[in-house]
Amino acid sequence: MIIGKNISKMFRIPSERRNTLFEAVISFVKGGRRYDEFWALKNVSFDVKEGEIFGITGPNGSGKTTLLEIIADIINPDEGELIVNGRITPILALGVGFNLELTARENVFLYGALMGVKRVKMEDKYEEVFEFAELKRFENMKLKNFSSGMNARLAFSTAIATEPNILLLDEVLAVGDIEFQRKCMAEINRVNKNGTTIVFVSHSIEAVRDLCERAMFLDNGEVIAIGAVDEVVNTYLNSMAE
Repeated sequence: MIIGKNISKMFRIPSERRNTLFEAVISFVKGGRRYDEFWALKNVSFDVKEGEIFGITGPNGSGKTTLLEIIADIINPDEGELIVNGRITPILALGVGFNLELTARENVFLYGALMGVKRVKMEDKYEEVFEFAELKRFENMKLKNFSSGMNARLAFSTAIATEPNILLLDEVLAVGDIEFQRKCMAEINRVNKNGTTIVFVSHSIEAVRDLCERAMFLDNGEVIAIGAVDEVVNTYLNSMAE
């Protein structure tokens, strides 16, 4: 479903502070702002098979979220090639795509439209969304009055309802209460059994081990290990111990 070949991504980071007008003028006189190159990903190659749950793990700053953003077509790689076969629903941050000034009901249809799902399909899924989120009584409340937990429940249940071919999950189990996390785990397994291919990014090696069949360990933007989940997790643990 997904093939990545030698993917690299570079960001330009300002090497000098320029917060005031004086600092901006001095920078201009000196020839403009200076930047350092930061390679968030370096020659990353991988593949995700149809119907599997593929895990990506690694420490902070390893390039996990950057890779997911490339797969989701939010940013483009500077080098390499990415092939995606299927419609993607990304959950990179719960609540992205929602409008805080709209009601929960309005946001469900807004998110569906952003994901390319027809309104009639979202109408069929509407009751299911609020039943899973346990937010039926709040359907006409504006999102700005929701707690972070309520927002997380609505965002996850709405995204799952779009029934994507490929689902991208970034630390989705790090939010909400324990019961909600359990419901998420069960729902992830359910949609996977129904044929959805899932790419799951998490710092939690326990969650990666429980959910995934294969995994990839990234560190400093490079692939350290890829393959069977137990082997990858053990490599990660040994690396952290060292």
